[in-house]
Amino acid sequence: MPRFLSRLAIAGTAAALAAGLITPTTAQAAARPGPRAGALRWAALGDSYTAGIIEATGDETAPLDGCARTVGSYPEIIRRDLGPLVDLNNASCSGATTENVYATKLSPLGRPLPPFGTDPNAPYPPVPPQIDAVSPDADLVTVGIGGNDLGFGGILKDCIELGATHLGQGTPCKDKYDAGLPDRMRQLNGDYATMLDALHAKARSARVITVGYPHLIPESADLCQFGNLLQFGTFTTGDLVWARTAVLEPLNGIIAAQTARHQDTFVDLYPSTAGHSVCDTDHWLDGVLTSLIPLEYAVVHPNAAGQAHTAALVEDAVLGG
Repeated sequence: MPRFLSRLAIAGTAAALAAGLITPTTAQAAARPGPRAGALRWAALGDSYTAGIIEATGDETAPLDGCARTVGSYPEIIRRDLGPLVDLNNASCSGATTENVYATKLSPLGRPLPPFGTDPNAPYPPVPPQIDAVSPDADLVTVGIGGNDLGFGGILKDCIELGATHLGQGTPCKDKYDAGLPDRMRQLNGDYATMLDALHAKARSARVITVGYPHLIPESADLCQFGNLLQFGTFTTGDLVWARTAVLEPLNGIIAAQTARHQDTFVDLYPSTAGHSVCDTDHWLDGVLTSLIPLEYAVVHPNAAGQAHTAALVEDAVLGG
């Protein structure tokens, strides 16, 4: 039996025995359990799609270091689901790139993000590379990263502004970015490989699970209403098609390919989130805003339903491995 599954079995037996002997009080039930002997040593790494960041995924968790990890993010959901079976170190951080995982510090912005305001506790001190959270004897590392390497935030901002100035016509964002995308993709491909190499070198016995990105944009971009801030604002239809086919899908392709080359496990969110894009009625991602009244930003991130779905798939990968 693989070591990480063996640890789950041991911790599960202990938890079952404890449950049979002890009836917890309300306070005990609410308290986060400490690590137990045999618990799966797990480091969760990634960007804002892992950390949660937006108000729609709940309050921020401690420490309040500007990374904006939330109680409704998928690592925290899995932590609650598995309880004493896992000993989680959640080092995910909004704004992180692959280099912030394996090499460099990040100065996080907290929440809300500009242009919707500035975190009243900002500026925050730099946080260390996320690989520092991976112990050499770790059993499991999950990582969801890559969008910021391609400049997701800047592309989103420019596509909204250019779409407005072009009155919803044409592909002004594609025209600005398309020529430079191959270089960004090549850089990401190399950095993603370097990151996985570094994680395997740090924790030689750990299982590594990579997490891709969901179906942000529907197959039919005509579902998206121009000017709707609960969707993509003033993105043009043509730019939405370009962003899906030239940015998002190749990004997932790079993650899948590098994961396979390193003989790791890829959690592919893309197929199962089709029909739940920002512009679908049953949407698992929120658009520029989550709501107008009260004003809650989202900047195109998974909401509580999207994080819960990711949690289910990642947990299945953990337990099924």
